[in-house]
Amino acid sequence: MLAETVLTLAQDFLLAFSPERVDPGNAEFQTHNIQKVMGGVTDDSIAPAACLYSQVVDEVHAVTSARVAEAAKLLENTFRAVNIGMANEMARLCYALNIDTWEVIRAAATKPFGFMAFYPGPGIGCHCIPLDPHYLSWKARQHGFDSRFIGLAEEVNSRMPEHVVQLVTDGLNDDRKPMNGSRVLLLGVAYKKDIDDIRESPALSIIDRLRIKGCDVRYHDPFVREVRFDDAHTEAGGAALSSVELSDDEIRAADCVVIVTNHSDIDYGRVISVASLVVDTRNALNGDLRRDSRARIIRL
Repeated sequence: MLAETVLTLAQDFLLAFSPERVDPGNAEFQTHNIQKVMGGVTDDSIAPAACLYSQVVDEVHAVTSARVAEAAKLLENTFRAVNIGMANEMARLCYALNIDTWEVIRAAATKPFGFMAFYPGPGIGCHCIPLDPHYLSWKARQHGFDSRFIGLAEEVNSRMPEHVVQLVTDGLNDDRKPMNGSRVLLLGVAYKKDIDDIRESPALSIIDRLRIKGCDVRYHDPFVREVRFDDAHTEAGGAALSSVELSDDEIRAADCVVIVTNHSDIDYGRVISVASLVVDTRNALNGDLRRDSRARIIRL
């Protein structure tokens, strides 16, 4: 855009790029203490940009080009997407084998080398992890490269909302209840605990799939007051939903409660003391909570 004016790169202006690194809700790592990766479009752009960023962040990691900086960002998020995909596939396999996925991961994590724990969930959200691998795959195709590994992880992750709905179906079937007409209460619709961001949240797909099957869907989220749906992107219609109060009557009236986002402020002990069926996609009900449960619990 600047080159379309009378200005010339490296002669009249310098240009650098630094990808965003942010973890919403993380009290430990914030802008100032997250190392800043940046690269210049020209060699002359690197030092001034690094100097600028060093005024507001503790440490700058300068790379040789803006292309390297962008590729690093894509690698970071694709790395997470691929490993979450592996954890999600393992969760589905463990469910088929009647093995506790979370216990398996805890056991594997005792290895002090060669293993990094990633955890399954109802799907992946936010504006980075579900989308950045698409950019990398698109660029790969432009150069005749088929990034099959990335595509497979994307396929696994995108199917997790479908798996969650299957868990609800299985639970209701065991209670001899049909999906059509059953009331399902979702706990949490944000893509991550203790934040109000619903961008690409798997809860939206879960709600849509449950509605298609005729469920009466409600949700409670202390951070998200209302969820609106675009008719063009949903099959079951675009009726908005508002967060309901998490009262004993609301929990008791639900044929199934689904923990989609494990917000810290929710009293899960109370939930399982009142509910009849709970599907836990986040391992929110661990240890003593499960032992004292009145509800039947299905875990991802």
